[in-house]
Amino acid sequence: MAEERLPSKKIVACIWDFDNTLIPGYMQEPIFRRFDVDAGKFWKEVNSLPKYFAAKGQHVSPETCYLNHLLTSVRMGRFKGLNNALLHDLGRELSFYPGIPDFFRELAEIPKSRPEFRKYEIALEHYIVSTGLAEMIRGSAAAPFMTGIYGCELVENPPLPGFLEQPELIGPDPDDPCQNEVSQIGVVVDNTIKTRFIFEINKGSNVWPVDVNAKIDEKNRRVPIRNMIYVADGPSDVPVFSVVRGHGGLAYAVYDPENEASFAQNDELRRQGRVDHYGRADYRKGSETYMWLRMQVTRMCERIVTETDEELSRVTSRPPQHLHKAKPAENLPTSGQTGLL
Repeated sequence: MAEERLPSKKIVACIWDFDNTLIPGYMQEPIFRRFDVDAGKFWKEVNSLPKYFAAKGQHVSPETCYLNHLLTSVRMGRFKGLNNALLHDLGRELSFYPGIPDFFRELAEIPKSRPEFRKYEIALEHYIVSTGLAEMIRGSAAAPFMTGIYGCELVENPPLPGFLEQPELIGPDPDDPCQNEVSQIGVVVDNTIKTRFIFEINKGSNVWPVDVNAKIDEKNRRVPIRNMIYVADGPSDVPVFSVVRGHGGLAYAVYDPENEASFAQNDELRRQGRVDHYGRADYRKGSETYMWLRMQVTRMCERIVTETDEELSRVTSRPPQHLHKAKPAENLPTSGQTGLL
């Protein structure tokens, strides 16, 4: 018995990194401004932590040290009162590169722009996959355009040991001056874990009740990776670039037009075959990045139409035809005639 295919629209996905891709710099800047903390000093301490712990014979992940240092800063009063509600509010202060967030809407309109795209219900979805703080992204101007946001999650008011036997231990302690502050890491996203979320989008785990580790036939996956475009800023995104390009998708790198080193970094990624193309982090109409991404989304939609037409031709038989009684042929040779002159 042939395997049934899961019902789904034909989906193209643009997947975006955040820091230095959609915004200049790092999203934590509003936190530093709110608490009057020297950003340079904070990041210098973060970058020194792996060496500090190595001297003590301990190993830590350089990519997520900042989360623990941020929580230590909360505990020590440097970021007193920092919670998820405040992170969400601070996300509103984030400033984007030119053209964002309007460009999200423009790309999503492409599948609606031609009748053949609408016929097969092609749709475009946007996702953000970031090593930054998911709650800040949810508070930003980009959030309303996203189908999914994946980033680091911080937890406030975790339950105390014994909470299963004493439910009252779940809530915050009214006598604790640090209640409602973030105090634990809920989800860690580093540059390798990012690839997990590519497969969550691919398999539809964000929409369907499907575990990301479940075995699903390629033709039944919600968003084929070949229908994905991943946009990011540099070498730290090489694991995702490799996964997406290795499965037929596209990778695009952006650089800060005011940073020559950023340009050189992108050119090296292209030279090494890590990305398909690169351009300025400028998403306004007429920019190279604007035109390239629009072109590729359109081409993906056209390919989906061609593939779907071919699949329909392959699986459908020719409909029955009305049969007509053949008329006697005229002017054919009679018996004994050769028909030759």
